[in-house]
Amino acid sequence: MNGESGPGAAGALSVRPTRIWEIDFLRGLSIILMVGYHALFDLGEFAGVRTLLGIPIDLASTGWMAAQYFFASLFIVLSGISSTLTHSNVRRAMKILAVAVLVTAVTYVFDSSSAIYFGILHCLAVSILVYGLTLEKAGPLASAAAAFAVFGLSAARTVLMRDIPVRFDWLLPFDIHSRGFSSYDFFPLLPWLGIFLLGAALGKSIYAPKRSLIPFPLRPTFVNGAGRHSLLIYIVHQPILLGVLYVLGLWR
Repeated sequence: MNGESGPGAAGALSVRPTRIWEIDFLRGLSIILMVGYHALFDLGEFAGVRTLLGIPIDLASTGWMAAQYFFASLFIVLSGISSTLTHSNVRRAMKILAVAVLVTAVTYVFDSSSAIYFGILHCLAVSILVYGLTLEKAGPLASAAAAFAVFGLSAARTVLMRDIPVRFDWLLPFDIHSRGFSSYDFFPLLPWLGIFLLGAALGKSIYAPKRSLIPFPLRPTFVNGAGRHSLLIYIVHQPILLGVLYVLGLWR
């Protein structure tokens, strides 16, 4: 079973020896896409590369932003599903949070002006913790209702805070921050906790039997392997990418 939540501890824990093939595959696909996106970001941000194979690298464009939100949403939904397949959510949340704090420390040293204070790991850790403490034993309707409550709060925050000047950043988890706030990675609970809880609702419904929806076994693939080790990949991929840029003399 896929009793992990990636980048949150993918592959680290499982409640039974049989894994759900398609969850590993989709999580692996999303982490590979994430690594690819970060590679393009690093090329543009640190190497000054503006085109690759004739394709403009403008990650602020609508197409690239849509792609980023798609595979980030897929990853978080799968994390929600995976959290319904295990009973060690609080412990896993603490482990992911520890890694997230390390990411904050390293990025602050690297570039304090854009340090990661509440990135995807922080978001997943808190989401898993909230789920583990409140909804782990609830049914799918409760998780779905909680998800839409989060979406409602997110919409209300957007409307209520539209004309209110904010001069502090200590409410980052709720997407409340100053205009000058900048970060390499920012995934506030509003609305991403809602995306996670939608995944939990799916896990409690279509994956309630805790088995694959594919009626026939499929051979393991490289993508599945990436899905089982997504936390490790998430931790090491940026240092490796930046190291490659430095060794190739592309760092500016």
